[in-house]
Amino acid sequence: MIEGFYGGKFLPMHKGHLFCIDTAAKQCDRVVVIMFINGEDELEILKSNHDPELSVESRIKQAQRVCELYPNVEFHIIDDMNLKLPDGTSDWDAETPLVRQYLPKIDYVYSSEPQYGDYFSRAYPEAKHIIVDAERKTYPISATMIRAMNLMEDKKKWMV
Repeated sequence: MIEGFYGGKFLPMHKGHLFCIDTAAKQCDRVVVIMFINGEDELEILKSNHDPELSVESRIKQAQRVCELYPNVEFHIIDDMNLKLPDGTSDWDAETPLVRQYLPKIDYVYSSEPQYGDYFSRAYPEAKHIIVDAERKTYPISATMIRAMNLMEDKKKWMV
């Protein structure tokens, strides 16, 4: 059985995330999508951006809805609230055993960020890092770009 992992804050979930989930679902027998909530960077974003689409509840509903489209994809949540480094940033290494509770063995780990490769190699040495649309040619959008948009009509074009 080929198993894949895709994680993120999904702040908000957008078509690029859906494309990555779709890619993983086509390549794996089982895909675990994990939403990391309450990380320091997320809490900072939510202090200044009160868009209801960014709330934890809204993001969970979005991710659940997307994952339900695929019979081989399951969705979980990991709370980062107490996983902090001394500088207050999220401790990705502390997340690793929490991810492993859902996926003891990972064949593929998915992202659109080549710079995550070093972390993935350390955390999941058996897994191949599959980089999906790093140049964002399929969906030229990021969550950061969506959060910067002022008009809801523009945001809805990209969100799931």
